[in-house]
Parts: sequence; C-alpha cells; structure tokens
Amino acid sequence: MRYTTQFLLSAMAAEQFPAPDVPEIAFLGRSNVGKSSLLNTLVGEKAAKVSQTPGRTRAINFFALQDQNNRRKLVFADLPGYGYAKISKSISEGWPAFIEPYLAIRSMLKLSVCLVDSNVPAQESDGQLIDWLRAEGRELVVVATKIDRLSGNERTRNLLALKKGLELDELLPVSAKTGYGVKELWARIEAAGAVE
Repeated sequence: MRYTTQFLLSAMAAEQFPAPDVPEIAFLGRSNVGKSSLLNTLVGEKAAKVSQTPGRTRAINFFALQDQNNRRKLVFADLPGYGYAKISKSISEGWPAFIEPYLAIRSMLKLSVCLVDSNVPAQESDGQLIDWLRAEGRELVVVATKIDRLSGNERTRNLLALKKGLELDELLPVSAKTGYGVKELWARIEAAGAVE
C-alpha cells in the first residue's frame, strides 16, 4: 500500500502528543543508527531530517501516513536517539521525561521498532531498551540497520553476535540505502497496525 506522509508535530511533553486516533509505530535507537534514513526509505520521501550530527532530535516527531483518500492510517513516531553524551547518560536517567510515558502508556502504540547498527557490537543501552519494552508488555521488532556495509560473512557473523548479545530470537536486517529488508519491515508494521 502506498501512503503519503505529512509531518504532524514535534512534542516535548505528553500533553502535546497528537490525538490517539490511529495505530502508532515508534522508531527508537541510538543516535546515528540511521532512524531518519530508514523512516525516509519506508515512506518513499524525505519526511524526516537526516543529520550528520548525532543527537539532533530532541522531541518526538510525529508523521501521519495517509491513504489515497487522505484518510490517516498510521502514525510514525520518531523518538530522540539515546547514547549520545550530550543528550543522555542512559535510557532510564537521560531521556526526557516525556519519552517514558509515551512508551509505557500510549494507547495507540502498536509496535516499537528498535534499531541497532549491524556494524557495532551489542550495546548495553540497546539491551536495556529491549528489556524495558518487554517488561512493559510492548510489541517490538529489532532491526539491524546499515546491513549494506557488510560482506556476506561479516553480515552473518555480526547478526549472530547481535542476536546473542541482545538475547533475541529474531533480528530483521535492513538497509535504507539498498532497500534490503524494507518489504519485510513494512509487513511487520502493517500487521501490528492491522492496516487493511
């Protein structure tokens, strides 16, 4: 299904969140993991701003995905990256206070897409996030980004190491550059959002 994308708003407090009227998909990950690039690849346009400077996103940016009749079908929520020294020391103490309530109690949040860099060993902060989401009972998918930068053997080795290090049964490799794995990620997003 093809969507058009519209920027809704940036929120830095729970009272600024958009009305919860359609399923929401949250995108989370360390700074510089490629969240904005993946979001843009998913929607087929430059909706999210890609920055070379880690930690630029300080608010939750909401994007509406509409069908051909301009009906809102999904909302993508682009959360600030974590792990960048100027932004946060850890997930629990560093993220702004509005992020935890969004992830914990947002009624329309149907899937958390947790991005990890396939070129970097498993990070403690990624494990903390995954464990926290599991404890909250949130549905999640862990996506290994930048897979195009790895050769076949490196890819196999790195993905196995990430699965082991993050205690995962499943890890979805994707590339925003080549589109590898994007179709599979869309299938997970639409299934979670029960999009017709």
